[in-house]
Amino acid sequence: MRFGILGPLRVGGGESTVTAGRDRIVLAMLLLRAGRLVPVDELVDAVWEEQPPATARAQLQTCVSRLRRRFAELGLAPEVIVTDPAGYGVRIAPNDLDVEVFVRGVEAARAAAAAGRLDDARTGFRAALTLWRGPALGGIPSRSIRRRAQALDEQRLTVLEECVDVEMRLGRGVELIDELAESIDQHPLRERLRGQLMLALSSVGRQAEALAVYREGRRLYADELGIEPGVELQKLHQRVLAGDLVLAGRASSPSAPVRSLPRAIGDFTGRQHTLARLVKDVEAGARIQLIDGMAGSGKTTLAVHVATALADDYPDAQLYIDLHGHSERTPLTPAAAVATLLRQLGVPVERVPTNQDDRLALWRTELAGRRALVVLDNAATADQVTPLLPNGSHCLVLITSRRRLVGVDEGRPSSLPVLDTDEAIELLGHVVGVDRVAAEPEAATEVVRRCGHLPLAIRLAGARLAHRPRWRIADLAERLTSRPDPLAEFEAGDRSVARAFALSYAQVPPAAQRAFRLLGLHPGVRFDNSVAAVLAELPLPEAQDLLDELVDAHLVEEAEPGRYRLHDLVREYARTLVAEPERAAERRAGIERLLDHHLHVATAIARTTELSSLHSLIVVAEPLRPDLVAVVAEQGQTWLDENLAGWAALVRLAETEAFLQYCWQLARACWYAQFEGGRLDELIETHTIGLRAAEVLGDDRAVATMLNYLASAHYRLGDFPESIRVMERSLEIFRRLGLRGGFRNTLGNLGSAYAANFEFRRARECFDEARAVATRMRDKAALTNELNNLAMTLLLWGRHDEALRVARRHLGIAREVGDPRRIGNALGHLGMIRHRMGDVVPAARLLRMALRFKRQAGSRFGEGEVLNEIGMMEREAGRPEQAADLHRAALVAMTEVGDRIAQCGSRNLLARAILDQGDVTSALDLHRRVLVDAAGLGSRHEQGRALEGIARCLRTTDPAAARAHLSRALVLFRQIESPGRHEVERLLAELG
Repeated sequence: MRFGILGPLRVGGGESTVTAGRDRIVLAMLLLRAGRLVPVDELVDAVWEEQPPATARAQLQTCVSRLRRRFAELGLAPEVIVTDPAGYGVRIAPNDLDVEVFVRGVEAARAAAAAGRLDDARTGFRAALTLWRGPALGGIPSRSIRRRAQALDEQRLTVLEECVDVEMRLGRGVELIDELAESIDQHPLRERLRGQLMLALSSVGRQAEALAVYREGRRLYADELGIEPGVELQKLHQRVLAGDLVLAGRASSPSAPVRSLPRAIGDFTGRQHTLARLVKDVEAGARIQLIDGMAGSGKTTLAVHVATALADDYPDAQLYIDLHGHSERTPLTPAAAVATLLRQLGVPVERVPTNQDDRLALWRTELAGRRALVVLDNAATADQVTPLLPNGSHCLVLITSRRRLVGVDEGRPSSLPVLDTDEAIELLGHVVGVDRVAAEPEAATEVVRRCGHLPLAIRLAGARLAHRPRWRIADLAERLTSRPDPLAEFEAGDRSVARAFALSYAQVPPAAQRAFRLLGLHPGVRFDNSVAAVLAELPLPEAQDLLDELVDAHLVEEAEPGRYRLHDLVREYARTLVAEPERAAERRAGIERLLDHHLHVATAIARTTELSSLHSLIVVAEPLRPDLVAVVAEQGQTWLDENLAGWAALVRLAETEAFLQYCWQLARACWYAQFEGGRLDELIETHTIGLRAAEVLGDDRAVATMLNYLASAHYRLGDFPESIRVMERSLEIFRRLGLRGGFRNTLGNLGSAYAANFEFRRARECFDEARAVATRMRDKAALTNELNNLAMTLLLWGRHDEALRVARRHLGIAREVGDPRRIGNALGHLGMIRHRMGDVVPAARLLRMALRFKRQAGSRFGEGEVLNEIGMMEREAGRPEQAADLHRAALVAMTEVGDRIAQCGSRNLLARAILDQGDVTSALDLHRRVLVDAAGLGSRHEQGRALEGIARCLRTTDPAAARAHLSRALVLFRQIESPGRHEVERLLAELG
């Protein structure tokens, strides 16, 4: 099955899903009406209810596009979603949707029951019911979805009742009692279920309990509904009172096997794929299953559910024992464990030998002729469980442990991850109530995120809510967020997450304990073995051994080969340990080693990725671990990509712990990666912190450096006045200090900001002075930077002949320097200039060459710039479809790097291409959006281009409005001396 709605939404088989809220609602609506078209108005009502935005239809199209992309990622054909003028639909095969399989299975089971084939009917009903993973479409709060999902939930209950009727006729009442009791707890007003529970209890002689079930129901009906029970339930009550049901039930009740399994919890959530796989493995002959996972991940719960699901296949004995491998008690010895198991089998105490070997021999003898199932829970080591394994081929053993038991021969391992978001929310709903979760979906998501999706943490946090009906879920989320010790929130009685972690921590050697504590200092999400080596002050091989030990103990997760992470709550526990007062020196020294390692690796990589003229601006001392820096730096951009997400946290850590020199140096070392990667908010944060640190240190050079690179973020975000203000301050400091390299670099950057703000004369003054400094310094690499910026400025200014001369000189020097990035810049600008001069053929050749250079260098901004230019040429050549594709690709690139002005420019060009395709409405909408965005950014140039585009859309239908828009554009273009004014003047002349 490729789609599932009988529980949380599933897509593509397995446990994959769709995460975006609106996309989930749209897909759910389509699957609820599979094979039919769902009108657009119904979809809009489902997504936005009473307050749809004006752009609802357009946003709906975006949702559908995202769904098609998600389908492609999961190996599904995007054409599954059908678009029609009347609406949308999904076209799927008969077995693709679980609800359709459910309906067909139920129909077949009903037919079998009507024909008297009760065993077949029971098998069919149960197979259909196993398709359910929880409440239909759980976690989707849309009222339209919930209304339809509730109808499906009602169908499931009806089928369950029919299945119970069949099983009661087969004399299986004793097996139904727990399931019916749980169902009554969830649906206390459902009379048919209550009557079936009374029948099941009476059938095994539990008459008093059956009468109690009736009395409880009668009280609920009176309190909740103000009515008496229905006639059928009253008649059943009379039969129970008379004892009519006891003898008949006993006559058909099967003899009970030895059953020592704990009761399977009723709110078992998630793990359906794992559960199904384990059952399938067992049925295929795998008789020893090893289930490991971190503390609180639900290992015991899963093992008991697997055992319960397979209980019918092992009728002679179903045994369970807690081996106390990770508890406050001493782990059971094999001799003590086997004595308990023998007693469960009914072996008298006097028959149990005192010698361990004799006990184990008796244990194997007792199991030799039985089909038995044994759960060995909470194992400490392979040595503890290996003697307990039976010889018989008809026995199944399920072993759980917090450690990976690699020494158990023939064991089939399964490591449990934490729950996914949907499963975690579903579990929270089971604990606190589905309605409460549905009423606060965002708060529920935050709570399970703070719980790290760990089942134990969710249950403990949920228990606090369940016993505090006046609390909102948002109140709990706030407590989990704001408390200095979040682990304190995960306690209930003698159960706590911290205690569970402490038991795992106590089981590893002291060296591994120290490494674990220190890993809690790492603020990022993932780390490699070099981080462990740095923190633990060990050679790489020894650090790897400790990591392997911690992974085996499920204190550290190996997210992928060679990359590790700590679960959020485990990290909190590690930080709690290392923050103890007696470990203050250990903690501070560990932080310094961590900061030093990241600084020097990032610096080494920056020297290979940044333009060579900037290398002298990166100033650091010698590393503490040069051996590790040399090894890790070879990873280059891959290492940066993995560590960028946590870089701001690293800089914050440096400031918090008063490592102020590291603070600004870390910011500078990762500037280029943040700038080119579009992480501009993080760039601003890191460099603002770095600036603050530099000012406290009184280091003027560091202050000027931070100001210069901080300005780059404002530049890319389109806030050119702020960028200019910050750079002028930096420039003055470099001038005062007499640092020519920093002065020249900042001066060139300032010129670029002036040019982007269409202050061309000031820009030229900056570039001329920067070129003079670079010439005096005999720095050809720096000179190419200034020629590059000057050529682009002259192009924007409309001075094409002079721009061409500068760009040709730039290309010549770039070739001398031999830097492919500089050559790519020069070729791109030459192509753009030649295009504007009307030299289309050479322009196209130059731009294609430039595009190759940009892509090889990984310059997404430069790639977007060239794609837009080629797109303009395609549109001018009468190929608007190809042009639109190029502008869309450019828009993606500009969005990735976070350049808001360039995004406006790409959208304006895209709208022109769409207009040339004949789609006036879409082009008009897009130009109007750009007008609003550009006005917010203060970009007069893109405002003018948007106004010109709007006028082009209106000139045939509303010439007066077109003229008004062109007049506004002309005012803006004249203010900034843009050559675009000439085209606007021409269009105004055409309109008369």
